[in-house]
Amino acid sequence: MGSSPHIGSRVPEFTLAGGVLDGDAFERRDYALAEARGRSLVLAFYPGDNTAVCTKQLCSYSSGLETFEALDAEVWGISPQGVDSHESFARAHGLRMPLLADPGRETARLFGVAAPGIGVRRAVFLIDADGVLRWKHVALLGATFQSADTLADQLSGIKTK
Repeated sequence: MGSSPHIGSRVPEFTLAGGVLDGDAFERRDYALAEARGRSLVLAFYPGDNTAVCTKQLCSYSSGLETFEALDAEVWGISPQGVDSHESFARAHGLRMPLLADPGRETARLFGVAAPGIGVRRAVFLIDADGVLRWKHVALLGATFQSADTLADQLSGIKTK
């Protein structure tokens, strides 16, 4: 596992294939960190689609999207599964944020959250509009996750700085 970016540093650039559920359509495209500039970004790394804790986590973030949008922030979920798996996961649970595929775990390695055995550690990175890391949480065990309210509070702090 590599080292995680430090608070106050620019986060590494990446581009990943993904998709987002929009009504009945699952719109597939590439997502590049550079395109998120100008807005805050919540990067939520999670171990796997359709697992109990990951499903609770992503459902809570999806149901809180209006709160994130009010803070001028986007939420992207990232895991090692492919885009087909993400589409099935999004459709099964009505997930409304982009889900990105990192099958080789290159992006997980860039963020220091690739882990042997489990694949990816559950982690959240809050990135400001300029691409600078402002807050992070990397779970050791991954049995729990940071709530949407906690993330919104942290994003509010970023906005007031």
